[in-house]
Amino acid sequence: MNCILPGFINTDLSADGKRDIPGLEEGVKARTPAGRWGEPEDMAGTAIFLASRASDFLTGAAIPVDGGFAVKV
Repeated sequence: MNCILPGFINTDLSADGKRDIPGLEEGVKARTPAGRWGEPEDMAGTAIFLASRASDFLTGAAIPVDGGFAVKV
């Protein structure tokens, strides 16, 4: 089984967090090497790859799609 590990993505739910948690939006942008929040469309390429025959021999992978958030400390 493989999975996508999404980072901070612009959704209705994250809009609530941005509004209710002071500094969240700026903090995420500052820590993310891509310099932005993700968009739902950013997940598409990874999802298509995992659904395709190109990933037939890939097993047990957890693929972060987070603009680099997880690797920056």
